[in-house]
Amino acid sequence: MSTVTLAWRTAAHVVAHPPPDDWRDALATRLGRRPRRVGLWTELAMYGARACLDAAGEAALPTGARLRVTSQRGAWEATRAGLAQLDAGLPMPFTFMQSQPALMLAEVGRCLDWQGDASFMLCRDLARPLALSQLGAGPDGLLFGVVEEAYGDAPPRTEWWRLVPSDQPAIER
Repeated sequence: MSTVTLAWRTAAHVVAHPPPDDWRDALATRLGRRPRRVGLWTELAMYGARACLDAAGEAALPTGARLRVTSQRGAWEATRAGLAQLDAGLPMPFTFMQSQPALMLAEVGRCLDWQGDASFMLCRDLARPLALSQLGAGPDGLLFGVVEEAYGDAPPRTEWWRLVPSDQPAIER
């Protein structure tokens, strides 16, 4: 039995590693508001996703497109802060919500004026989640991002690809 795999074309690719010094101001200007009650990791995701769609010349992500985000650590600082507050005997802190990938996905969808098929994958090998994300994606394509907070000597990173089906013939396997 053979399966058909779409050929993909990169409509836009945006890398901010590290983001520019004024990235938070640029995000607020682009959105027309400052993000509230979201952590740094979510803001990095919003900034990169919005910049990628702008680079692709799209005002909004098409309804049928997939949104996939991957990271090696996720919202590390918010997770660490939430656990420290919990250990200190405080009630479930709001910081806990900032550590949840679902909040990031909802906020990215909101800043793109989009609702649809979104997911987050914690993974060390970027090739795997990208390949998995492409499987079964439809004609509206895929917005794929890698978001990392600063860790050790590594600066923050937000890197995004807007992938759309190519006019090239499909590959049968």
